[in-house]
Amino acid sequence: MSKNMKTPTNVKILTNDIAVVRMKKMGKRFEIACYKNKVLNWRNRSEKDIDEVLKTRQVFTNVSKGQLAKKDEIQAAFGIDDHFEVCKLILEKGDLQVSDKERQATNENSIKEVAQLIADMVVNPETKRPIPPSTINKALAEIDFSLKPNRSTKQQALEVIPRLRESMKIQRAKIRLRVAVATKEARNLQGKLKLLFDEIEVENWDEQGLELIGLIQPGAFRIIDEMVRNDGKGQARIEILSLKDVAEGELESL
Repeated sequence: MSKNMKTPTNVKILTNDIAVVRMKKMGKRFEIACYKNKVLNWRNRSEKDIDEVLKTRQVFTNVSKGQLAKKDEIQAAFGIDDHFEVCKLILEKGDLQVSDKERQATNENSIKEVAQLIADMVVNPETKRPIPPSTINKALAEIDFSLKPNRSTKQQALEVIPRLRESMKIQRAKIRLRVAVATKEARNLQGKLKLLFDEIEVENWDEQGLELIGLIQPGAFRIIDEMVRNDGKGQARIEILSLKDVAEGELESL
């Protein structure tokens, strides 16, 4: 069942989880009520279900007062009187109304998300080890990185990596990792470890236990390292063998 119910005229629906998108046409203001954080997701195409974005399929002249737009007003301004179709137009082209504090918080969180995505994809080519997200975040600030509202964080993470190379040692690569685990502990760890590999090149059992060699994303290294140290009970070790370059723009593993 859709969560978008008809909203009676003059019933206030502006709550803490609602964002307003506004458009002015023919000297009149038209607004729609959306769920917070969903408008940008819709615009960058990471959200495809419009009912996850719209609080209601109604057009308002004032969302905070619950005042619905009249059909003749919508017809005069948009050339159609279908509330839902006008909702889609406003959602795509209207101005998202947010406070300065909300805008700053959203921007900071999105930049942190970009930094985390980059950290999951890159390594320091000299040490062959992942780079902490905090280091990436600081580097983004130093190059005055700014978000593009109609691009997903994944796309922007990929696009900014070449700029980061100008100021830090960074390489888009997968890590070729060797994990060796004694037989007793390997029985419990094998399945969990394999899930963290993008590609397994060697999976070998012998009298000493299990040996896994394969490619992982840099972001998986910390998880594997902690798993080996905490669950390996001193009978497991990992070794970085080499790096494998990843083609620029490759996105399938994000």
